[in-house]
Amino acid sequence: PVYCAPRAAASFPGNLHLVLVLRPTSFLQRTFTDIGFRFSQEDFMLKLPVVMLSSVSDLLTYIDDKQLTPELGGTLQYCHSEWIIFRNAIENFALTVKEMAQMLQSFGTELAETELPDDIPSIEEILAIRAERYHLLKNDITAVTKEGKILLTNLEVPDTEGAVSSRLECHQQISGDWQTINKLLTQVHDMETAFDGFWEKHQLKMEQYLQLWKFEQDFQELVTEVEFLLNQQAELADVTGTIAQVKQKIKKLENLDENSQELLAKAQFVILHGHKLAANHHYALDLICQRCNELRYLSDILVNEIKAKRIQLSRTFKIHKLLQQARQCCDEGECLLANQEIDKFQSKEDAQKALQDIENFLEMALPFINYEPETLQYEFDVILSPELKVQMKTIQLKLENIRSIFENQQAGFRNLADKHVRPVQFVVPTSENLIRSRAPFFSSKHGKKTWRQNQSNLKIEVVHDCPEKRSSGPSSSLDNSNSLDVLKNHVLNELIQTERVYVRELFTVLLGYRAEMDNPEMFDLMPPLLRNKKDILFGNMAEIYEFHNDIFLSSLENCAHAPERVGLCFLERKDDFQMYAKYCQNKPRSETIWRKYSECAFFQECQRKLKHRLGLDSYLLKPVQRITKYQLLLKELLKYSKDCEGSAQLKEALDAMLDLLKSVNDSMHQIAINGYIGNLNELGKMIMQGGFSVWIGHKKGATKMKDLARFKPMQRHLFLYEKAIVFCKRRVESGEGSDRYPSYSFKHCWKMDEVGITEFVKGDNRKFEIWYGEKEEVYIVQAPNVDVKMTWLKEIRNILLKQQELSTVKKRKQQDQLAEQDKIQISLQQNDEDPCRRWLSYFDEATMSNGK
Repeated sequence: PVYCAPRAAASFPGNLHLVLVLRPTSFLQRTFTDIGFRFSQEDFMLKLPVVMLSSVSDLLTYIDDKQLTPELGGTLQYCHSEWIIFRNAIENFALTVKEMAQMLQSFGTELAETELPDDIPSIEEILAIRAERYHLLKNDITAVTKEGKILLTNLEVPDTEGAVSSRLECHQQISGDWQTINKLLTQVHDMETAFDGFWEKHQLKMEQYLQLWKFEQDFQELVTEVEFLLNQQAELADVTGTIAQVKQKIKKLENLDENSQELLAKAQFVILHGHKLAANHHYALDLICQRCNELRYLSDILVNEIKAKRIQLSRTFKIHKLLQQARQCCDEGECLLANQEIDKFQSKEDAQKALQDIENFLEMALPFINYEPETLQYEFDVILSPELKVQMKTIQLKLENIRSIFENQQAGFRNLADKHVRPVQFVVPTSENLIRSRAPFFSSKHGKKTWRQNQSNLKIEVVHDCPEKRSSGPSSSLDNSNSLDVLKNHVLNELIQTERVYVRELFTVLLGYRAEMDNPEMFDLMPPLLRNKKDILFGNMAEIYEFHNDIFLSSLENCAHAPERVGLCFLERKDDFQMYAKYCQNKPRSETIWRKYSECAFFQECQRKLKHRLGLDSYLLKPVQRITKYQLLLKELLKYSKDCEGSAQLKEALDAMLDLLKSVNDSMHQIAINGYIGNLNELGKMIMQGGFSVWIGHKKGATKMKDLARFKPMQRHLFLYEKAIVFCKRRVESGEGSDRYPSYSFKHCWKMDEVGITEFVKGDNRKFEIWYGEKEEVYIVQAPNVDVKMTWLKEIRNILLKQQELSTVKKRKQQDQLAEQDKIQISLQQNDEDPCRRWLSYFDEATMSNGK
């Protein structure tokens, strides 16, 4: 039951079941009440019953006195002003809780969306600011919680004997408010718990973000230092020069090794730091492990390169020492010859002493004479440079001639020792005669033959003043130009000889393997599925053989006495070398066939008949090895042909062969792209290709908290064409041969007329940006090193400039065409507007017709 005034019935918040009307006691008030009730009586009667009460005591028959306040005759303790104050406090508390939730939500959104800086001091500053704001919000939450608890305390009625019945009466009244406040406090507690959890995760990620930046900074510094040391040791790669120069290089290498030890210790510390971050479950675990592996790999490369360089320089130093000893032996031999004057051998004892001196010299010189370059190369495990080979040959020729003279003298001195006769003195041949004798490289098994050949070239005469004669001869060292000619002829001879061997090997393979696949007598040894795989297994080797055997070999042999024509020989045939691209592109398929059938009896029988030590797979690799060998030989020829006739053609030929190798290599990568819809050849010539680390960027750059996953880069292989740039992912495949022949999954392609670049990205000088359109898509690309980055930027700039020039020319043509059309239009209009001109034109045409 509820009591109210009749006018409040329409707006009462609830369903009314009964209306109790308490009539006033005074006459005037009762009269007004009755009049007002009559006007609204119809509404009450239509909707719910109404009971008119004359006194308060009548009210108690309908309502319990515990539900009425004292002024209505009840016992309910209620103060309306206190209720309003308390109600306002509850509503204010609820509003505060709502605002606090909004503040926390706004703070969380701000943390997720705010752009993160890309330098360590700024990161540390933003971490401190956010931590301060977190503590302020925590203080606000604590204050709100305290306010709610105070409200709950005020709702509790004191537990005294006199107030027990009163507390029970108001229990139902306060229970609703108490539940409301308690529910709000629960919400505050839940918000605080969720906020603490969010902040803990955010703080951890921000700390890891800072750790990652510090780790990355240390990594980049170490990589730069390691690359610097590697470049320094690479400068020591040239092992030519004098023994003093080699000594100086060894000293530089020792200083380099000392510097590397400190650097390796730093690298180990950074690797341990990375392992610690990984053990703490860092969000960029993959990147950190990758960086650690890169550091470990670079450290191993540095250690191995320095170690290998030390061994190489040490062995080169030993070879130089050996040559120095050989030169000293030559000098001693020359002095010995010069000092054997006739006056000294007047007695038998002098002759015996001279004979003993000769025997001692020959015993000392024999090891130097019998050394072969191949033996030295095998013994010291270094590749002898052409300069060292020439020096060895020159010294050995001189020693061989001195030995042949001494061996002739030995017989004379033996006779002198027995008969005491005047000996015949031999002249020391000049270095020019030594070179012209062209004795072969010295071998112990051909020593006697060489001596007999040289014996006929000796000049015999009686000498009275040998020192003067010796001093008037030319220097024993080679003239620089003659030395270069010898080296050049040596390289040219190697080019021709290896070409003959190469042609012979191709012929052997084609005859001994390919032709045998058509031999019916061999069918029993051949798997049936192998019989129709001949063209795949050998590719276009027959075409390559015909080119070299019929054309190229004879062209090279014609250059045997004209080294200046070698470059022209390559340039005239450079288009024919394109057949190697076809062979190389077929090589993966060929190797697949070989791996499948390599153990079959057919190949073993063919190898047995040919008496080959190596299997067919080694010979199938010969064309690939040969095409890479040409550029090395051309480099050597060019090195010894500076400022000579034909050097320009040699340089052009070398560039052509390098371009061919690049083209073949690029084509091998292009055919490995899978998933591209369309023809890649329509994108134009491939300019470059290579692997990069790639991050997805944004138009406005900086990193956001929600995008922290981008710190793990994508590994992409980029193909730069004349008309587009293609992004691919290198597929990791297992199996034999997968390391030599990669496979790529196509990701996307950008047309170059919509591509732009940003050359410098803050934080790493190896990075640059490639963006599409109006920076709708941006990729941050990190090259392996700065040189690769600059090369790519140069090529991209060239493409963009060419496109800009073409666009300018196209627009100019369009403008010219429009201008021409405007002129024609104006001319036609003028002809239409001038009747005299039309008449004259008509008259001219009529005259010409009559004339005809």
